[in-house]
Amino acid sequence: MMEVQSAVPSINSIPVAEHGYVDADMLRTSFSLAMSDMYKAEVPLYDDLVSIVQGVNGSVLQNVKDNIKRITLERHGAIRLGSPHELRTVRRIFSLLGMHPVGYYDLSVAGLPMHATCFRPRDSQSLSKNPFRVFTTLLRPELLHSTESRELALRLLGRRRIFSHALTRLMDTVDSQQGRFTCQQADTFIDEALKSFRWQPVAAATYDEYNTLKDDHPILADIVCFQTAHINHLTPRTLDIGLSQLAMQAHGMDVKERIEGPPKRQCPILLRQTSFLALRESVRYCHSSDQPGQFIEGYHRARFGEIEERGAALTPIGRKLFNELFEEAMDISRTTGQKMDDALNLAFVRFPDNWPELYQQRLVYCEFTVTDKALPAHLVSNKYPQEDLLEQLVSAGVLSRAPITYEDFLPFSAAGIFQSNLDNPSSSAMGHKKPFPDQQGFEESLGCSVLDPDVLYFTMQRKSIQKCMQQLGLGVFNLSKSGDS
Repeated sequence: MMEVQSAVPSINSIPVAEHGYVDADMLRTSFSLAMSDMYKAEVPLYDDLVSIVQGVNGSVLQNVKDNIKRITLERHGAIRLGSPHELRTVRRIFSLLGMHPVGYYDLSVAGLPMHATCFRPRDSQSLSKNPFRVFTTLLRPELLHSTESRELALRLLGRRRIFSHALTRLMDTVDSQQGRFTCQQADTFIDEALKSFRWQPVAAATYDEYNTLKDDHPILADIVCFQTAHINHLTPRTLDIGLSQLAMQAHGMDVKERIEGPPKRQCPILLRQTSFLALRESVRYCHSSDQPGQFIEGYHRARFGEIEERGAALTPIGRKLFNELFEEAMDISRTTGQKMDDALNLAFVRFPDNWPELYQQRLVYCEFTVTDKALPAHLVSNKYPQEDLLEQLVSAGVLSRAPITYEDFLPFSAAGIFQSNLDNPSSSAMGHKKPFPDQQGFEESLGCSVLDPDVLYFTMQRKSIQKCMQQLGLGVFNLSKSGDS
């Protein structure tokens, strides 16, 4: 397999903008690469995983066109936070990297006492430079059925400090500079911010406290009992998740049995994910609160290696059909005992699997670009209705279109990965048996509203159309958002 290489910019080589300040997109790249280096040191199998994915991508890229620099750089991280203060501070950190909260995810649908957002770039230009994103969950203490666990979790979180004073002072200084960094400040920022996400092998809880929370739910112990919001996994993007999974198995990794997300398709949609199982990592726990200097040697299992394959972003019509078919597949699997993959293949026969049909039925978002083909005379008059004109321009070869990549997440897939990496995935810490979304409560904890991913995808699509129309001299194209494309 061809090995894929990428130039890795160091913090000292980041281009500076006016007045000597650092470009936010390049700062995000340096931060994500520094996080990747940190995680390689903490989880050596992650380095092997990156090599496997780069090898697969290299072989696939011999046959398809794609942005190799972006694919090689692309990562997503995942962190688990315990309090509104932690969430608001993380929001400040990521905002300085050009990453904003996009989407609301209710993980109670899968029996997990958490909800989440994705911090990521929000426009085409920034995404093309580096689409680094972090899936960020927040504990929901109100969903815990055990009063003892809830009170213990809140007590431990109340005394935890995962952000250094140097980091908060620096962010205050940078805020006074309109969020801009000098090179020296950027270097310090990366070092101090990474401390908040670095693994610490000494727990912030006693052995008894850890086991109390773990017995209630393993993910609860992972959120609450440690000194940092350690990176739970760091995920490279693969262009063929099936080939990558086979390569992981050949490498001897303890790979998850099935790939989460949509079934394999000719035209990939949304997101598919798989992982190797969580590592057993040594941890020192305080013997008791009365004996802070004495430790018990134990272990913790929560961090794992994950890969993802990203497909096309679906419109509201496409997502509605996807959700219906996914529910249908779950019902088939439950009632007949069929494997979930077989049930998905059966249900998704009704989801078109060729690009022309996906575009014509407005199931996917797409971006348009002008080709080098001349504009036919009969289209210059611009007498067609706007939607018809767009199709005429594509049919004439004047415009080309390509699906917009899905930049976000699927709550069931995330929960499936989480559950497969827990010691006791069948346990439930929730008192509620049904889903219990609370976007308003999450946004109050966050300190702002989350962005609607559909608005972002629609805006990318509309801007590409407007740019094409201007290039062709056909005036302004007013594509209205009807909620279906």
